Amino acid sequence: MAGIKAEHINPFLMAATQVLNQMCFVETTIGKPYLKDTKYTSNSFIIIIGVTGEMRGQVMIVFENSVACDIASKMCMMPVAHLDDLSKSALSELGNMIMGNTATIFSTKGIGIDITPPTTCSGDVQFTTSFAKNMCIPLSYEGDKVIEFNLAITQD
Repeated sequence: MAGIKAEHINPFLMAATQVLNQMCFVETTIGKPYLKDTKYTSNSFIIIIGVTGEMRGQVMIVFENSVACDIASKMCMMPVAHLDDLSKSALSELGNMIMGNTATIFSTKGIGIDITPPTTCSGDVQFTTSFAKNMCIPLSYEGDKVIEFNLAITQD
């Protein structure tokens, strides 16, 4: 089972922290990466974006519902009490911006990747990846709010 080199994790994290700061006005702290299974509970909102090119796999950005509402509130500049079509669309666009910026950072390093449109899901769900282990990197803000940035990526 192939994996991703450590120096290739930073572009994902640079893009995520920059976009969260610019679009949501939050300063994130990067937590310690760890291997995680891809089983999520009914309290989860998940954005899945595929990666193709010189790296392949998927990125899953996972929020507890309350954190998803908080981020959507910051993006929409109005209170979001529950995830509706507008807030889900805003969160999907957040995923697009993060991964678009990631692709740009990689291109400056001579590494070409493309991304798929985001897919979202919520509820009790489990994903299986046989080509790469899922590495979870928590991004926390405002003390106890956490966004899980999951990478199941392999390099060619």
